[in-house]
Amino acid sequence: MTQAQIAERMNLTRRRVNEYLAAALEEGIVRVSFASPPGPGMALESRLQERFGLEAAIVVPTPADPQLLHQALGRGAAAYLDRLIAARKPRSIGVGWGATLRETVIHMTPASAPEIEVRSMMGGLTRGSEINTFEIVRAFAQVLKAQCHYFAAPIYAESPQSREAIISQSVFERIFRQTCEVDISFLSVGDVTRQSLQVRYGLPAATDISDLIAVGAVGDLLGRYVDTQGHPVAHPLNAQVLAPDLSDYRRIPCRIIASGGPHKHAILSATLRAGLATALVTDEESARVLLAE
Repeated sequence: MTQAQIAERMNLTRRRVNEYLAAALEEGIVRVSFASPPGPGMALESRLQERFGLEAAIVVPTPADPQLLHQALGRGAAAYLDRLIAARKPRSIGVGWGATLRETVIHMTPASAPEIEVRSMMGGLTRGSEINTFEIVRAFAQVLKAQCHYFAAPIYAESPQSREAIISQSVFERIFRQTCEVDISFLSVGDVTRQSLQVRYGLPAATDISDLIAVGAVGDLLGRYVDTQGHPVAHPLNAQVLAPDLSDYRRIPCRIIASGGPHKHAILSATLRAGLATALVTDEESARVLLAE
């Protein structure tokens, strides 16, 4: 029915009908979706799941314009998270930061889940940014109408000794423990090029990315730099990061990683080889490269 027909049927004005419909969408009572016909991505998803032992793989078309990749990945991740949250009804979700996560929360269906806790999985940048940890966790909590828990610390301490001093405090020790007690984690991975937001904005001033590359780093997960096999490299930076150890991170039952693009191929491959993800969101070109290896 048109809004005019609804208004006449219910003795309302068209404006009031419009307001009710808008509220229903915002509250998540009504959802509008479009189902696309099966494409090449479905075959790639099945192959990724079989090859890397994943619970789920979501493959989106690689856009012709690389600037639209984050948006494409975000749409795919949002649709998957909508289904996952509705099916599993998690008590807690841990999130990281970055452009893909920002696009994901933009495209998620608004819901009302005050019982869910959304937690920062790692420290953040010391400068304001819409892709920063604090803004991302707040945005997820807002779209789900959930509880919001910050990890109010920088991503890297000044030294390994400073890190130990910080996490030895009772408040941070509790936060660290709760971070890996989440039901779902949703992260992106970082590379070692100038395209990486971490390289541009997150590394300590004295850190040279070439030193990380020299010891075998191909990228980072949770701020921890790893080699081609997904093992942490021998670099002091890994002892300064204010984020969970990868061994603790593995205890999270559902670990979603969303990333794509040529600059992310090496770190995505390392992450999958090490079994650090249970679900992957990526683009078609990246999926083909990962399977070709």
